[in-house]
Amino acid sequence: MKGLVFTEFMEMVEQTFSADMVDDIIEASDLPSGGAYTTVGTYPHSEMVTLVQSLSKQTGMPVPALVKAFGQYLFGRFVVLYPTFFTNSPDMFDFLDSIENYVHVEVRKLYPDAQLPTFETRREGSQKLIMIYRSQHPFATLAEGLIEGCINHYQTKAQIEVVDCSAGKGTHVEFHITRMTA
Repeated sequence: MKGLVFTEFMEMVEQTFSADMVDDIIEASDLPSGGAYTTVGTYPHSEMVTLVQSLSKQTGMPVPALVKAFGQYLFGRFVVLYPTFFTNSPDMFDFLDSIENYVHVEVRKLYPDAQLPTFETRREGSQKLIMIYRSQHPFATLAEGLIEGCINHYQTKAQIEVVDCSAGKGTHVEFHITRMTA
């Protein structure tokens, strides 16, 4: 997993909780990296799982809620860090459609060793998009948070139905996203 994800997670923890909380979760975790991350580094995804579990223990918040909140936060950071990804996407469905064939292509140019999930999209009329997530790693809840961040960014009312196709592993999920009319 790219270090950018780790550094943004630490920033979210510091902003949401405190700098002391960042230190606390690093100390509570037995991390091969020691909790020292750079944006361009690559780290085992298991370290993120450990950090989120430590944050859950420290705060009493459930892991899925923390991961989803991080996804929302991370989408906002992507808007700031990579504004060109959004310039050709006038609405959320256009952006979500562009992830696999535009955004991930550009990410691979920046980070050739990135292990990205795959996203397949299918529109059902003008109000519904089905987005199929597949990954080696169990981060469907993070993807859901990112989708929620996208909905918020485009100021759209939408409902997400999550269909787990991986027997609870979080590695293959369908997101049925329905745009709500005002």
